[in-house]
Amino acid sequence: MKRDAFFDNAKFLLIFLVVFGHLIQPLKTDSAVINVLYHWIYLFHMPAFILLSGFFAKGSGSKGYIVKLSKKLLLPYMIFQLFYTIYYFFIGKGDWMAAPFYPHWSLWFLFSLFCWHLLLIVFSKLPMFKGLAAAVMVGIMVGYFDTIGHSFSLSRTFVFFPFFLLGYWLTKEQVMVVKTKLVKSVSLIIMAAAILIISIYPDFSTDWLLGSKSYAAMDASTSGGVARLAVYASALVMTFSIFAWVPRTSGLWTEFGKRTLYVYLLHGFFIQYIRQEDWLFYNHPVDIIGFAAVSMAIVLLLSNKTMLTIWQPFIEGNASLLKDKLFSHRKSR
Repeated sequence: MKRDAFFDNAKFLLIFLVVFGHLIQPLKTDSAVINVLYHWIYLFHMPAFILLSGFFAKGSGSKGYIVKLSKKLLLPYMIFQLFYTIYYFFIGKGDWMAAPFYPHWSLWFLFSLFCWHLLLIVFSKLPMFKGLAAAVMVGIMVGYFDTIGHSFSLSRTFVFFPFFLLGYWLTKEQVMVVKTKLVKSVSLIIMAAAILIISIYPDFSTDWLLGSKSYAAMDASTSGGVARLAVYASALVMTFSIFAWVPRTSGLWTEFGKRTLYVYLLHGFFIQYIRQEDWLFYNHPVDIIGFAAVSMAIVLLLSNKTMLTIWQPFIEGNASLLKDKLFSHRKSR
């Protein structure tokens, strides 16, 4: 699929919000402002990212697809599961030891992404609306099973799959409908309303937005299904409200939007060390600007060519950038 600046811009914005959200997470109990901001980001940032992943999965099912997918997703997952286990041990993190299929922190996304592609083999054969309805129903029903949780990333796989499937069915033209003046105006009201509602109900648990726990674990054994449906609707509306304001033209940030997987896999080394050393503290709303600057610095650092060259063998399974660099160095001599 030909690259479009809008999607790379969206990915850049979302990966920044992923890093920023992870950075401020320990501080949400220290400040009402941080708490609202954290909930607001988590309401849409992963659903939006997952929807875009589904949008770019339209070539799923080709010959040798599963093998290629395993190399692209499962191999980096296992490599970074090992890397983070070792890293957590050396920085003194208590839960450093984890089974291979109990994903460390943000690595759940790789395992779930692999599963979503597999689920497409079945769901892509169904009519769009029937498939989406079935995916939503499954996402709601898994919450009633206590045994479906973090292991194998099963809960998140089923809970977030509707967004992936919707992205798969959406066309570029349908996504761009949000760029109208009317939608952009309404989106501002929606985003502001979300902030207001979160401010009124600050104790709303982010567990509902993470999708990794059963309803019983969140003290909602009977009403959990209705609550999850409401979360689905809120996340979807917020996702397209954000997309309405993503630029369509290329900018300095567009190129970085092509490298989000590197940022996603590597930013944990920074975030977890910062958390372990307890470096961050909150005294004033102005501090949020500093947190945003730190987050942006991490994103830009992990998106530069040097980092790509070093980590490409572990993430993409090849060393083309390193070979090109060595070749150009020899040629210059």
